[in-house]
Amino acid sequence: MQLKESLDSPCGLDYMLEQLELQSSYARRVLLETPFCTQAAALAGTYARLRAFAAVCADAAQLPVLDSLRVKLMGLKDIRHTISRLAASECLDDLELYEVKFLALSASEAAGLLQRLGLSGQLPFPDVEEVIRILDPDGLRMATFYVYDTYSARLAELRRKWRESGELQEELMLLVNEEEARIRKELCVQLKPFAAALEAAQQAMAHADILMAKAALMLRYGLCIPEISDEGGCSYVGLFHPEVRDLLAASGKEFQPVDISFDSRPTLIVGANMGGKSVVLKSVALCQYLCQYGFGIPAVQARIALKDEIHFCIGDHQSVTEGLSSFAAEMKMTDGLIRASRRGVRLLALLDEPARTTNPTEGTALVSALLQILRQRGVSLLMATHYVVVGDHNCRCLKVKGFAQGKMDYSLIEVGNGEVPLEALRVAEQLGVDSEWIAAARSCLDVLERK
Repeated sequence: MQLKESLDSPCGLDYMLEQLELQSSYARRVLLETPFCTQAAALAGTYARLRAFAAVCADAAQLPVLDSLRVKLMGLKDIRHTISRLAASECLDDLELYEVKFLALSASEAAGLLQRLGLSGQLPFPDVEEVIRILDPDGLRMATFYVYDTYSARLAELRRKWRESGELQEELMLLVNEEEARIRKELCVQLKPFAAALEAAQQAMAHADILMAKAALMLRYGLCIPEISDEGGCSYVGLFHPEVRDLLAASGKEFQPVDISFDSRPTLIVGANMGGKSVVLKSVALCQYLCQYGFGIPAVQARIALKDEIHFCIGDHQSVTEGLSSFAAEMKMTDGLIRASRRGVRLLALLDEPARTTNPTEGTALVSALLQILRQRGVSLLMATHYVVVGDHNCRCLKVKGFAQGKMDYSLIEVGNGEVPLEALRVAEQLGVDSEWIAAARSCLDVLERK
């Protein structure tokens, strides 16, 4: 799986990508092709580079060099087609030879700037100086290309005669063109062994752009680099959701970070609607994706276990194109989760109010059975629910603290196993809902509890 395939997740990953200040469209293309990393060793290397880039980007004394590097990265273009033609022994035209020269010059200068920043060891660049020498015989290091007279004494003489002829002579022009074509072919023969180095240089520049953008994002949002857990559990201190925090800030409100941890035991989050349960699930899903694509994490501290698959189900799953109701669509998604659990892969399941669109009796049965199956298979499960689950599932149950002193407290506190508090009426009362309605609802609740 690649990053571009994960952008449909409703967790807010697409929003984070929109905040990245990438300098080139090619770097964005490379970023979207980033693989979903499931190996701790590979991710450790990614985070070591990001940590080094973030430290440099935070140093105000390095800003002039960083700005120079950004300007250099802005010129990065996708010339993979040109490089592949070169590798296939095809003859490049002047524009393509210019593209190769420009890339080589840019990569050489970017490598020098990274060295000045102390980052050359984090992102090594291939040596392309011989490419520059071939395409820049006069040693001017200018971002232009022309079949220079320096390449051939015969070409220089033919051009001199043509200039001095006083009129366009077709025979001389033909000879000039033939000599230029011969030189281009010879240049491509000399350049072909460097095709792989040119591709590597292009990739290195794209990764430099990506790392700088990720580092800037870390500084902007106060993201942390997570510790990778090898025990299957995850924990967050000061967890927040950047998109939700930005939306609240725009209306003069503050986001309340939360602390949460969970392991291979099912963890339920209970509490009234508008209690922030869905935001917690979105935040955890976002963090898992960000981690396994090598981004900083929106938390003060984070410890994350790598997974092979993330199953995040939230909101209305109705499918117009497939003609499925909300319940049917949700059942198909949950069925996919159960089938994945049978394959023995490492799963993180984040479920928001499963079976909410059916009657409470069957909904309770479906949720309870799902807990039983996923627990038996060691799936890391975080579920928000209003149902009181039946059976002994050894669940951990967290509750949103709720209204306190006239305002909502989104902190999570541990409550009894499977206990779902009845607090919707209290929340409605705090919101100033009609008192007659609240009183009538309390009477109905008393009748239901006596049954």
